[in-house]
Amino acid sequence: MRFLLDDEQQAFARSLDAMLAAAGTPAVVRAWAAGDTAPGRDVWARLAEAGVFALAVPEQHDGLGPLPVELTVAFTEMGRHAVPGPVVETVAAAAFLDRLGDDAAAAAWLPGIASGKTAASLCLLSDDSPYALDAHAADAVFVVDGDTVRLAEAAGPVQPSVDPARRLARPLGGTVLARGPEVAAAAAHAADVAALATAAQALGLGRTLLARTVEYARQRTQFGVAIGSFQAVKHRLADTLIALEFAQPLIQAAAVVLAAEDPASGREIAAAKVAACEAACAAARTALQVHGALGYTEELDLSLWIRKARALRSAWGTPAACRARVLAP
Repeated sequence: MRFLLDDEQQAFARSLDAMLAAAGTPAVVRAWAAGDTAPGRDVWARLAEAGVFALAVPEQHDGLGPLPVELTVAFTEMGRHAVPGPVVETVAAAAFLDRLGDDAAAAAWLPGIASGKTAASLCLLSDDSPYALDAHAADAVFVVDGDTVRLAEAAGPVQPSVDPARRLARPLGGTVLARGPEVAAAAAHAADVAALATAAQALGLGRTLLARTVEYARQRTQFGVAIGSFQAVKHRLADTLIALEFAQPLIQAAAVVLAAEDPASGREIAAAKVAACEAACAAARTALQVHGALGYTEELDLSLWIRKARALRSAWGTPAACRARVLAP
């Protein structure tokens, strides 16, 4: 079976790539990490105009979706440009509200998410994950604790993160929106959507790391020749490319089965998540090794992608949890 994007989806990807390239995202990421969200919200508005967030919102709430395949296209490009902010968490919140069965909550929040006026963060509380991403910048933070969901009223201090642009804080207090088994079911669906979006993000991120490393290997010389001509470097770059190429069809297949509401979609998504995130981390290691000491400097824009690769690896499903889900009977 072949999973290929059609002409319209490819054009969508190219338009997002051009738009984000013009936005100068490295400066936006650095500003976000420093607590200045204004440049990031400008990019957010452009993404909303392109219909990115509407892809996760059903038509009855002013959206275009849900369209999982198109979402993976969009998040691949956002990963390629290291877009900061709770972009994954916002589409996960949209998926959660859509499945919650609470018409009032859906009507209150989904149109704003679709239009880009509302940035949301979804936090599924557990011992391993007590934090909400970018709660300081979100217009709404939904906290799921077992079979209860509440709208947080505040957030604690920002905690250190391996990626400074991923600002984590504990959600505090809030109003209970719903209770019952439908909350847990909606949260499970939202977690799948978030894991798929994260996998697509990691794929785009890994591609940028590889492209920049190949470019550097062509320019950097040792012993009078480009280091890209060395056999060891060629093999490392080839291995990185193969890992990314293998991850792409897994992501597209997972999106297709999710769109079809196939019961096996969770397993497919877990496989895509672990493959894409491991490939992105491999691309980060390759980038560090080929760039040498230069790769460790914060001043180099490459560091923004390297740090995000490590953070995405454990976001919305650790490698161990994803592998266990794939292997589960």
